[in-house]
Amino acid sequence: MSYFAEIDRNNKVIRVVVINQETINTGKWGNPDRWIETTKYTPLRYNYAGIGYTYDEIRDAFIAPKPYSSWVLNDDTCQWNAPTPMPDDGKRYVWDEDTTSWKEIE
Repeated sequence: MSYFAEIDRNNKVIRVVVINQETINTGKWGNPDRWIETTKYTPLRYNYAGIGYTYDEIRDAFIAPKPYSSWVLNDDTCQWNAPTPMPDDGKRYVWDEDTTSWKEIE
C-alpha cells in the first residue's frame, strides 16, 4: 500500500488516499492516469501531496498553494520562499505582505 494523490484536469490535488497501484489500475477509482504516487517519508516528488496542491508535470513535483503573492518558488526544493529571508536572530517573526517584509512578533 502506498499514498496516491488524485488530481483533477487542472492538476490540482483533490484527495490523497492509501491504496495500491493494482486497485488504481482497475479504473474503479477513476482514471488511473489521474493518480500520482506521493510519500511522507522520502523526497519523492519533492513534497507530500495535500488537497489543493498542484502537480507540476515538468518538475514531477507537488507544490503547495502560494502563501503570498510576493513569494517565489524555489526551483531546487519546490517550496515557496519569501522575497527576503526571515531574520535569524532568535526572535519570532510573521510575514507582512503589505510591506513585503518580516515583522517581529511582540
